[in-house]
Amino acid sequence: MANNTTKPTDEEANGQQAEHNEPSSVIARVSKWFKPKRGDQENGGEPSSQDDAPPAAASQNNRSAAAGEGKNEPAAPGEQKPRRPRRKRSGSRRKKPQQVEGAATEQDREGEEVLPVAAKPPAPKSAGGDGAAKKREQGKGDKAEKTAKPAKPAGRGDTALKLLINTDEPEECRLVLLEGGKVESFYVETVSQAQTKGNIYKGRITAVEANLQAAFVDYGNEKNGFLPFSDIHPEYYSKEVEEGTHWKDLRLQDVIRKGEEVLVEVVKEPTGNKGATLTTYLSLPGRYLVLMPGSDSAGISRKIESEAERNKLREMIDSVNIPEGIGYIIRTASQEITKTALTQDVRFLLNLWKEIKKKGQTAKTPSLLHKEQNIISRFLRDHFTTDIQEILVDNEEALLQVENFLELLPAAQRKSTVARLHKGSQPLFHQYHVEKQIEQIYQATVPLPSGGSIVINPTEALVAIDVNSGRTGKDKNFEDAIFLANMEAAEELTRQLRLRDLGGLIVVDFIDMRESKHIREVEKKVRDCMKRDKAKVDFSKISKFGLMQISRQKMAAPVAVGSYRICPHCQGRGMVRSVETQALVHLRHLQTGVSRRDIKRVLCRLPMEVAQYILNRKRADLLELEQEHQVEIQILADPSMPPTESKIDFLKE
Repeated sequence: MANNTTKPTDEEANGQQAEHNEPSSVIARVSKWFKPKRGDQENGGEPSSQDDAPPAAASQNNRSAAAGEGKNEPAAPGEQKPRRPRRKRSGSRRKKPQQVEGAATEQDREGEEVLPVAAKPPAPKSAGGDGAAKKREQGKGDKAEKTAKPAKPAGRGDTALKLLINTDEPEECRLVLLEGGKVESFYVETVSQAQTKGNIYKGRITAVEANLQAAFVDYGNEKNGFLPFSDIHPEYYSKEVEEGTHWKDLRLQDVIRKGEEVLVEVVKEPTGNKGATLTTYLSLPGRYLVLMPGSDSAGISRKIESEAERNKLREMIDSVNIPEGIGYIIRTASQEITKTALTQDVRFLLNLWKEIKKKGQTAKTPSLLHKEQNIISRFLRDHFTTDIQEILVDNEEALLQVENFLELLPAAQRKSTVARLHKGSQPLFHQYHVEKQIEQIYQATVPLPSGGSIVINPTEALVAIDVNSGRTGKDKNFEDAIFLANMEAAEELTRQLRLRDLGGLIVVDFIDMRESKHIREVEKKVRDCMKRDKAKVDFSKISKFGLMQISRQKMAAPVAVGSYRICPHCQGRGMVRSVETQALVHLRHLQTGVSRRDIKRVLCRLPMEVAQYILNRKRADLLELEQEHQVEIQILADPSMPPTESKIDFLKE
């Protein structure tokens, strides 16, 4: 956490006058985060670049040592020509895995790009072999070639992804990632539910709650945002604190004042009665790195495991002039990029930060300073990989947006992706049978292939998932049937959590299994399937009651929030009272009302079914009330009235 309280004010904007004229201004504070690097501090970036992911430092060193051994071993046999006669073992099929294994550390730089890795081994084989070796390979006939060729299309079919973008209607934009015709990711943005996560606002602290260790900020939305003490930058403290002081050692009410202006970023969307969660540690995501003004930390994504690639990226980022007081995180997409692409990304983010500061100097409080990109740009920036072989769009404007993005990518990252416009007679999602799969996302019950099902019931902070065997056990052993249902449920529930974007605490009720081997297999299945999830996930083991607890980071509001609203009749319960129960409730209300003095007439306007039930089944009770209290009761049936509403007027005339 950066603590720049001792640094001079921004020399770039207003010089020394900014410090004297507006000492408490939010822009004067954040201007300190944009101080250019001094020439004698160029070597200061080295410790920070190696400081990323401290817990994984030891494991990375071990990987680099192992990688070094892996690189040297395959090279030695290539140089020692007397050992070539050993190639007689099983011909070309044994040679191919040896080359892939030896080049594994070099291919790690390509991340998930499986196809280019599989296509590289034949090249060194032909280059390294002599003329006799070529004749022997050609003399083996076409049989070996026929057996090798079908393997490549199978590999492509297993890993190739297809992105569908449906944006022909202005009210809604939907994105679907297909793998083998099955929906693996679904994103939607509607006009009524626009995303605010990632937006940067200029706000004002309206309340300081010491008991909650948080402040509430008015940033221009209906509900004030929630700003935890841990997410308040030391630059916003009202008094100087010693460098390195942890926020837990301070009192919130002593360092934060009501009415203070702050620059905040939305990190969690508002849900239910809760407002949005904010932070003053701003982050500006790009394609290849995330810029963090006000931070001195630097890191590289842990998913980049090749130590050679990590060292290459460190050298590239050290050569880029990033001002002092601005941190960064190099993203996974930066693998196999050029220095030019990284430099362009850094310059774009630095210019964006300058514009945000410039707006903050003149904007009123509260106001929006920076709005996140639309859903198509966000998906391409954060989720695009070389595994996506085809992008289909049903709108020319969106197609142009996709093509512009692909043109900015390095050649190694765009060579296998094709973008084209959908011109079929059927809508895009209907042609690829996606609509039914999307509708299944909004249903509580999800069927499993063998006849079982899972039932998903989300609440505000907890999600309950129940596994039902259904017809899975038909013509099967009891224990094997239960194990099969749990394994299918483990794979499907991880997919549904991604599709529905459900987060918080998730409790899964698996069917009880007797064998510990099956329990371990189901736990392993959940962990393996969750590796595809970009959210942070933590698991517990299956308890003796068959329960597994999963903690998943909330990436955004659930998908159903933008497309569905709470039923006004049942208020989200999913059930309404029966006609008989509603009739009895209204009768009790009548008995209580007519017992009061001076009531001469009662006018009841009720739903059709309830009114008919009272007039037909409770006529005697109505006559008894009229005679006992000398009142006139009139029941009117209203066909347009919802089943849960009613209107009863007690008149004194």
